Amino acid sequence: MEQENIIMELLVHAGSGRSHALLALRHAREGDFDAAECALKAAAQAISAAHQSQTALISLDEGSGKLPVTLIVVHAQDHLMNAMLIQDLATDMIALYQRLPQCGEHYA
Repeated sequence: MEQENIIMELLVHAGSGRSHALLALRHAREGDFDAAECALKAAAQAISAAHQSQTALISLDEGSGKLPVTLIVVHAQDHLMNAMLIQDLATDMIALYQRLPQCGEHYA
């Protein structure tokens, strides 16, 4: 049961991180860089929590194959990887939005 709870925490936190990173992009596209920065911080916190869950799973396995590699474990790992990738890309894209001339118009 502990393993299932950790996997669910990993999924929830990774999904939250992904959502916050995408929200940060939306804010930047609208020119609201303060809100974008706030959403990026929330994404980082959620992804950090997901990473802690991943570490807990690794410690349950102890490098000896105790943790069965099921579809849900692979799915959770995939969610975390995607959240981390989107976070990195959002950070770079927001920096690019900030370099655009401010015309008072939305970028979208």
